[in-house]
Amino acid sequence: MAEQNYNTENELVRACLSNDRKAQRLLYDKYASRMYSVCRRYIGDRDAAADVFQDGFVTVFGKLGSYNGEGSLEGWMRKVFVNQALMQLRKNDVLKNADDISEMKMNVPFQDDVLDRLHSADLMNLISSMPTGFRTVFNLRVVEGFSHQEIAQKLGIAEGASRSQLSRARVWLKEHLLNFEKERK
Repeated sequence: MAEQNYNTENELVRACLSNDRKAQRLLYDKYASRMYSVCRRYIGDRDAAADVFQDGFVTVFGKLGSYNGEGSLEGWMRKVFVNQALMQLRKNDVLKNADDISEMKMNVPFQDDVLDRLHSADLMNLISSMPTGFRTVFNLRVVEGFSHQEIAQKLGIAEGASRSQLSRARVWLKEHLLNFEKERK
């Protein structure tokens, strides 16, 4: 049997919606590593991230009919996976102790060239090891580009708590980057 070629994302989506198993496998193979990375950025633990990843693909295939072809399929899928991760974090009530304080200023000495010597895998591991509240807000604000107001709505926290978590996340990251640099010397 000749393998079907899907020239556009829309053709691939239509084939998946028609229960074409090869198309579904192709969609999975094409996006799995990127979507797992999204899950790992939000969910620090590998096993828990794998569970969110699996649930995310179940949701993608279940809601694929709602993808209207506007924007990239990858962008639509990314939203599904981010929302899946956020649902898991909310379910575990990880931000229940997020402080609602004004953004604090902490001075941690930092040299920009540290980032030049940092590999992406090292940065990913650092982000994954952040405390959950820091990691969640950091990802939503810095990586996904949401405003603090949007983050507050998504997580059910005060806008000030979002700002506080981001500020603390940045300080945490700077401190750990410095420690990382010291360990490499």
